[in-house]
Amino acid sequence: MRQLITKTSEEIMSTLYKPTVFTVEGLLAQGLNILAGSPKVGKSWLALELCLAVAKGDKLLDRKTMQGSALYFCLEDSYPRIQSRLYELTDEPSDKLFFSLKADTIGCGLEEQIAKFKSENNDLHLVVIDTLQMIRNEVDSGYGSDYAELIPLKALAEQLGITIVLIHHLRKAADNDPFNMISGSTGLNGCVDGLLVLLKNKRSGSQAVLHATGRDIEDQEIAIKKQGVLWVLADESEDKPIELFPFAIHDLMTELCSFKGSATELCELLKDKFGGEYFANRLTRDLFRFAYELQNFGVTFTPKRSNGQRLLLLSYDKNSDSSDGKKLMPEQHISSVPAVTCETEKPSESSDNTLNSENCLAETTSEVTVPDDNSTVPVKQFADPVLSENFIDAVAHMLSNKLLAQGIKVRPFEGANEPLSGAVCPISSEGR
Repeated sequence: MRQLITKTSEEIMSTLYKPTVFTVEGLLAQGLNILAGSPKVGKSWLALELCLAVAKGDKLLDRKTMQGSALYFCLEDSYPRIQSRLYELTDEPSDKLFFSLKADTIGCGLEEQIAKFKSENNDLHLVVIDTLQMIRNEVDSGYGSDYAELIPLKALAEQLGITIVLIHHLRKAADNDPFNMISGSTGLNGCVDGLLVLLKNKRSGSQAVLHATGRDIEDQEIAIKKQGVLWVLADESEDKPIELFPFAIHDLMTELCSFKGSATELCELLKDKFGGEYFANRLTRDLFRFAYELQNFGVTFTPKRSNGQRLLLLSYDKNSDSSDGKKLMPEQHISSVPAVTCETEKPSESSDNTLNSENCLAETTSEVTVPDDNSTVPVKQFADPVLSENFIDAVAHMLSNKLLAQGIKVRPFEGANEPLSGAVCPISSEGR
């Protein structure tokens, strides 16, 4: 009998896991994916465009890609046809994009072929197989057999840390749910990590909708259109609001330097300083979510349980702060309520919001009594926060670090004041 391995919810919720790595930001994560569409709808063109974007580090449908090698199995094509399509899409070839016209089938050599290619091209990020039908062995299309047949490819994608995209067809019968139109049983849908369905707009042959769903992405309907042979966005994409949470934590911790207390207490400090609403049940989740960005800003945290109470321990180190201790929150998001400092905050049994004099800069120094041993320690006193003129620099720096975490090197951002260089990726190179 196989040994049962378990983890408690406490262990899982207290562990910092590596963030999801996207080959195409918000659309294609590492793992096994299906791109399906009707015959001649243009899915192979989209797949080739995807491979070129990854190989060159260009955007796909206005989304950032992780640059690296791409392997395209064109199992229904010829090299002359591939050459013709490449010249339609680009004038500049890439030595990071590879093609193969033949492949073994699933469970009969295909996994070994991909693993060997990965060993020879360590920066492999994307494998496209066109089409799924060409690498299948099973003739039965029941749920169990479909699911079981794809398991080896799913496991391989996870093992190698790559994205595998299987090109597949849709059945002719229409359905209100486009994912129900994927040919075969729902075992295919259930096994893969992500699904993309390309449906043409009947009223216009040049327009289509790319439906996307998956374990690591939000459900999306992306309006696209043909521009020559290229698929491009049909509408201007809406800019997502900038995530201010890591900036708020950073600016608070530049004053507190250390915090020990409950999520509710930390929410109250954030609310007093910046206004707005902060919720304890979301705060710990967001600390994990932005842990790597916070590390770049010199802020680290540890969840802890003491006497049956869940506590958060946060600390700030100016020497590790890529923003050099400058305030990051934009002016319109800062409340008129004075900042809470250690001079006005009384430590309770569960909280110890003391200042670390080695890491924080201040104008004056006073003393505060710590309940544990009645000793006094020097405490930094801070003036009201100075609004940052480097907000755009900080946003660009955070984005560049996100790209670095995914293995994408970017040039230092030339900001309004001075270049932000020396970005350090907090994630080890292991498993990229």
